[in-house]
Amino acid sequence: MRAEAQAHVDTINAALALLRRFLNWDVALRRLDELNARVEDQALWNDPKAAQEVMRERRRLDEAVTATRAIENELAGTVELIELAEAEGDQELADEGTASLAELAARADRDKVKALLAGEADGNDTYIEVNAGAGGTESQDWAGMLSRMYSRWAERHGLKVELVDQHSGEQAGIKSATLLLKGENAYGYAKTESGVHRLVRISPYDSAARRHTSFASVWVYPVVDDNIEVEYNESDLRIDTYRASGAGGQHINTTDSAVRITHIPTGIVVQCQNQRSQHKNKAEAYNQLRARLYERELAIREQAANAENATKTDIGWGHQIRSYVLQPYQMVKDLRTGVTSTAPGDVLDGDLDPFMAAALSQRVTGEAVAVEDVD
Repeated sequence: MRAEAQAHVDTINAALALLRRFLNWDVALRRLDELNARVEDQALWNDPKAAQEVMRERRRLDEAVTATRAIENELAGTVELIELAEAEGDQELADEGTASLAELAARADRDKVKALLAGEADGNDTYIEVNAGAGGTESQDWAGMLSRMYSRWAERHGLKVELVDQHSGEQAGIKSATLLLKGENAYGYAKTESGVHRLVRISPYDSAARRHTSFASVWVYPVVDDNIEVEYNESDLRIDTYRASGAGGQHINTTDSAVRITHIPTGIVVQCQNQRSQHKNKAEAYNQLRARLYERELAIREQAANAENATKTDIGWGHQIRSYVLQPYQMVKDLRTGVTSTAPGDVLDGDLDPFMAAALSQRVTGEAVAVEDVD
């Protein structure tokens, strides 16, 4: 088999191996049989909530198993076709088979990522919080660029974007912003973006046209729906109201409509100022608080970096997950997975899928990659 075709076969087999490993294949098949049996039991339907949970798990497992088997069968058939074509010297048929393998490889990657979105909250809407690091206008401009990048990524995926809270920079960009992304698997895709992002460029604010390095942090946490219970004591909360800043009309700027809630035991702080009503801002801030506390619990279970650590991490050297270099060359490099792009303009315009897919896969394999940063 030609090298091009073999490369596609290797890509597909790697995706299949990751899927089987993630699903714990034999266990998944037994669990699917159990769920199918439960669905046939009429007693299940006496409890609508339990039935809904069973159907949700069954649908997820069935889709993943069916997709995996379909790829395996199509791979075997296409490889057999190519080998037969090569044996008979039919180059045109062999080329068609290779093209089919390329399409199958792309589909395997998509199905792999979709299957990896099986976490407890992966299907939920998500908040994305961006904070500028030290450095004044430079970092604030960079934070604004990141906020736009995630908005553009969301639009590419058909997600609805709402601006929950934003504090503008003195000259440009933002000091901080919180976006709410609504749509299927919003949190599952975006959750790997949490961390510090580094930008290297010729500063548009430096009259001497010198290179500057800027940092901004990103934190991603899921919207908590009615199926998830989050417990906290009201006595642990400090609630402050203040006058909203930025655009919003006369009312929003002349009353204490903005709300900030601090969860004292963890130090988690959430705030909202996008509504004219203090009542609505308070309700949204409570939603954010529940989401942050839930993400913290998820991260503790997963022994991953949690919200408390992320918000206390220095936004600077040594903590970044990705570098975006615009000068003296063009490159974006993920420091966890080694994935790179030589088109930073596309990345900043929302082309984040390759980085997210690699980071999701890494969570399954647990394989660390030794990656050098770019200067």
